Amino acid sequence: MPTPRTLATIAGALALALWPLAAGSYGLDLVTKTMIYAIAALSLELLVGRVGLVCFGQAAFFGLAGYAAVRLSPEAEAASIAWLLPASVAVAALFALVVGALSLRTRGIYFIMVTLAFAQMAYYVVHDTPLGGGSDGIYLNVKPNLAFGGQVWLDLQPALAMYYFTFGCLVAAFVLLALIGRARLGHALAGIRINEQRMRAVGFDTYPYKLAAFVISGAVAGLAGFLFAVKDGFVNPELLSWHLSGALLVMIILGGIGHLRGAVLGAFAFALLQELFKSEAVFGGWAKHWMLGLGLTIIVSVALLPRGLIGAGALVTQRLRKRWGGA
Repeated sequence: MPTPRTLATIAGALALALWPLAAGSYGLDLVTKTMIYAIAALSLELLVGRVGLVCFGQAAFFGLAGYAAVRLSPEAEAASIAWLLPASVAVAALFALVVGALSLRTRGIYFIMVTLAFAQMAYYVVHDTPLGGGSDGIYLNVKPNLAFGGQVWLDLQPALAMYYFTFGCLVAAFVLLALIGRARLGHALAGIRINEQRMRAVGFDTYPYKLAAFVISGAVAGLAGFLFAVKDGFVNPELLSWHLSGALLVMIILGGIGHLRGAVLGAFAFALLQELFKSEAVFGGWAKHWMLGLGLTIIVSVALLPRGLIGAGALVTQRLRKRWGGA
């Protein structure tokens, strides 16, 4: 019999699958963007929740894949998703391999600062060189598609097609990371998070496992960056800013560190809070100070829900079980 967690996950997936039936163009665009950020949050959850590595360079993998998608696309015709998506993800994964190979030799605050330094280096490369178009960014002239035999089977130009393609990528990323968590790699990463010294004492070389997780995390973030570039048809240096890395960290904290569902839930909670505090219909002139309201809400949430939204849900379920059991 499926567990309540499995049922909740299936229910959430069905809700997203049916959302276009009830949503307008704005709602469709908002949820598509949120699902992209949810994929990026999942990538960071692999490092923070599964390995215990707080990375402040996640935006670099996200942004570089976006830039790769635009730069590798032809000027006047649609590129094929069959090669453009893997190529963009490979760029992010390759950069993650370089960053991870060097930064994983440090620990704690030093690891955080090294990953942040690499991310800032990538930011200034695209900001200050013609490669990234400077602060103005660059445009994707024609969105990619998937064509065989002279017939287009998937065109990402329509908003609905982009929505379901993003939804499929979110499900694929979630399943991939869930399978990794149950595999030998996932068990090794869990052991590293709990006590890396003990893992080394029993004969495990922890460095390759951490590097593998770092590269996978970068690749998944690259998938999100590719989707973002295709959806908006535009990339700029802000995609590599440390602000995005911080936002992704807030998302997984809101949802509950250590849970893949928490990363997705946190991304949606973060997006909804942003929309709420930006609403002039609700806050009037105070809407221009939306970051203040969002920050205070996050502080209160972390104080009251130290285990995040997933932890709050588990607590409610536990109390309901006790009440029903007592009845």
